[in-house]
Amino acid sequence: MAQQHILYIHGFNSSPLSNKAEQTKAYFAKYYPKVIFHCPQVATTPIEAIKQLEAIIEQSPNESWSLMGSSLGGYFSNYLCEKYNIPAVLINPAVKPYQLLSDYIGEQINPYTEDVYFVTEQHMHQLEAIEQNAPSKESERKNNYLVMVQTGDEVLDYQQAATKYQHCQLIVEQGGDHSFINYEQQLPAIAEFLQLK
Repeated sequence: MAQQHILYIHGFNSSPLSNKAEQTKAYFAKYYPKVIFHCPQVATTPIEAIKQLEAIIEQSPNESWSLMGSSLGGYFSNYLCEKYNIPAVLINPAVKPYQLLSDYIGEQINPYTEDVYFVTEQHMHQLEAIEQNAPSKESERKNNYLVMVQTGDEVLDYQQAATKYQHCQLIVEQGGDHSFINYEQQLPAIAEFLQLK
């Protein structure tokens, strides 16, 4: 039987040390110890990030892969989900990050790693180049997605995700915020969706 792998992709200016990544890792380690959990520090340029994430999946191409992505990580997960036809859980996903992140062009400091890096105009073009169409009602691929949003998200307009993924399995919670309040309560439903053994 193919080994199950999960690739968790954190958001912009985040890290594997974020609360959601840590909670996910701990939950799977406790309840699904056979599942291999990957959560890399994602490269700061979109083109390098995609190469890095593709390389992780392609190291074990015959295994069973699932994706989890938060915010910008949700956008990357959407791309990888379509490329490899594998399941993806998107948590408060970015839908048009090249519009949102244009406000962040210039020097950035990652609060977790303290790495200094630069966001450029070119990065916005790289993000736009990997944008995927909304899963259609007719498409089998719509069943690859579990999308979770909270209406109180102060960073992203949750309605964008709710519209784009309207034909997918969609959880819209009232209130909350961009971090997804009470996220750990969703982990059993996530494990069920991903059919973890």
